[in-house]
Amino acid sequence: MQEHGKITIVVMQGPTGVGKTEAALELARLLPVEIINADSMQVYRGMDIGTSKPDAAQQALVPHHLFSIAEPAEDFSAADYLRLGRAAIQDIASRCRIPLVVGGTGLYIRALLHGLSGAPGGDSSSRELLRKQDPAALYARLQACDPESAARIHPRDTLRIVRALEVFMHTGTPLSSHHAAHRFRPAPFNAVRLCLSRPREKLYERIDKRVEQMFAEGFIQEVRGLLEHGIAADTKPMQAIGYRHAIMYLSGACSLDEAVCCMQKDTRNLAKRQLTWLRRIPQAHWFDLPEGQERILDFVKKALNNI
Repeated sequence: MQEHGKITIVVMQGPTGVGKTEAALELARLLPVEIINADSMQVYRGMDIGTSKPDAAQQALVPHHLFSIAEPAEDFSAADYLRLGRAAIQDIASRCRIPLVVGGTGLYIRALLHGLSGAPGGDSSSRELLRKQDPAALYARLQACDPESAARIHPRDTLRIVRALEVFMHTGTPLSSHHAAHRFRPAPFNAVRLCLSRPREKLYERIDKRVEQMFAEGFIQEVRGLLEHGIAADTKPMQAIGYRHAIMYLSGACSLDEAVCCMQKDTRNLAKRQLTWLRRIPQAHWFDLPEGQERILDFVKKALNNI
């Protein structure tokens, strides 16, 4: 569907564990949509259980795009996602179907809708200097100079912390300010934006159960297999929530119960942060699950008809 040369897409976001996959598949059952992944971890091959990637049966129900397209050792960037994501949107629209973008990685969705920020980087010497410092001290510096970015970045996500500090050191302007200015660029698509939520206690309960299910389904074996195939423990994907916890257990740094509990806690904290920044999306229309599932179809139909 196009209006004034713009393709119309549906974007479905929500915190981890809220039920985006199930909601997207239900919408796909009733509308001619194809699903485009917008989860930065689900792009990697072999990282299935720990990322809650749609399984083969689910992916067979409707065409899925940008799942399992990169090796964990690859440097897959937001620029790569932007290029492939926009190509997928064009392809789906050319066949008179509706692109349904589903995922929790805000950077990927912002890239699709607005392109990438032109925020400059620093130099390699300052980057290396920052990387040698204590991660906790780096995060404290970020909280002082760019609290908005710090609120979005996990205290152990050293890569993103260093990036934000680099930008501030190089320009004197917080990275969050660069991103805020960037959001005013006109979007190349008409986007119908949906955000899913659940009562906080229900969401946390789902997260805890999902983590337990991951371990029951062989998550430790998945991570062990990645390591045995030469994927280094310090690569960016392997330091994501879940994978770093499994590595701690496999290295003997903690017990299995401790790994499970720590992963549950960190996932709940991630969901809390995601809800905070999702609430700042002015164009978002919120649907509380499970009751709101029935309203999503009617809302999307009306939005598409209005466009």
